[in-house]
Amino acid sequence: MGRMGAIYVVTGANSGLGFATAKALTDRGAHVIMGVRDGNKGREARARLTGGSSEVRVVDLADLDSVRAFADGIERVDVLINNAGVMGLPRTLSAQGFEMQFAVNHLAHFALTGLLLDRIADRVVTVSSTLHKQGRLNFDDLNAEHGYRHGTAYNQSKLANVVFGLELQRRLAETGSSLRSVLAHPGYAATSLQAKTQPGLYRTALLLGNRILAASADDGARPTVFAATDASVRGGQFIGPGGLGEMRGAPRVVKATPAAADPATARRLWSVSEEMTGVRYLSATRSGQVE
Repeated sequence: MGRMGAIYVVTGANSGLGFATAKALTDRGAHVIMGVRDGNKGREARARLTGGSSEVRVVDLADLDSVRAFADGIERVDVLINNAGVMGLPRTLSAQGFEMQFAVNHLAHFALTGLLLDRIADRVVTVSSTLHKQGRLNFDDLNAEHGYRHGTAYNQSKLANVVFGLELQRRLAETGSSLRSVLAHPGYAATSLQAKTQPGLYRTALLLGNRILAASADDGARPTVFAATDASVRGGQFIGPGGLGEMRGAPRVVKATPAAADPATARRLWSVSEEMTGVRYLSATRSGQVE
């Protein structure tokens, strides 16, 4: 993969890790469909890409209708990279009334993957975070209506990414599909994501960490690019930085928290996600159908 002419869809491709991923792929001669919320910012980002080819398509991951329209416009893709995310927001609701971090980080990508599944030729890469290890799926209050804490909600969404990625691989394997579901995380990378968090001590600490500890966005994107392009990567693997504490370093296979691998939890999250998005995966080799 990463070969001349291979087609990649990258969500959140106009800035941060998404842009670094798109740049690395186009530099290899690939074609990247840049999924962005703001078309003008997307076009500005695309103008900075010098290799391969690319195109900008608008998708608002906070609105499942926009996700469906985006998916409808894609005829074929080799690799889907579920990269976009939001972090540390005050409690905000998506267009469908779901807590924003869970809606954008998990539900939108669950829906997009299901809608595109029969058009994906090689693999799905879902980007999570080391913070998934601190997450807990609160099935009694996934919308965080009681005692909302932005960090808790973010960690939950990142755990949901991992649970989803592993369960997708189980379902693909059960049908004998050649598609792969792979996970990646950037470690600690300096991006605009931290700057967009809710003002306060949490954001101050993140921005200080960006200056002192964090890797660049280009380095943070390396695990995602490896997960999306390397022929040796197997379905169900989690790729992250190989340095101390998985903060930075060359890509390698890392471990998810054991809680993410529980099949019962995965089935429950899958069922809830289908209900919330209206996208049902009829099989691992056919696209999700919208009710």
